[in-house]
Amino acid sequence: MKSFEYTITDPVGIHARPAGILAKEAKGYDSVVKIINAAGKAAEAKKLMALMGLGIKQGETITVTVEGGDEEGNAAKIEAFFKEHL
Repeated sequence: MKSFEYTITDPVGIHARPAGILAKEAKGYDSVVKIINAAGKAAEAKKLMALMGLGIKQGETITVTVEGGDEEGNAAKIEAFFKEHL
């Protein structure tokens, strides 16, 4: 399992548009990508409503875990996604 921490810089946090893009991105991976908020609540990145339910705001540091499949490559891709979109 690979994991990294990321601090959200988007002024609105993880809202509908980036959550939808993130879910679509994660569906293309054979790895399981989970987002864990500061309170320890987790959601699978492929599930749009679960992502939005985390209520992640700007400035919050999240943990992202990637497990299974090509976790090395997929972790690098998802980290690049966060830097570009969130």
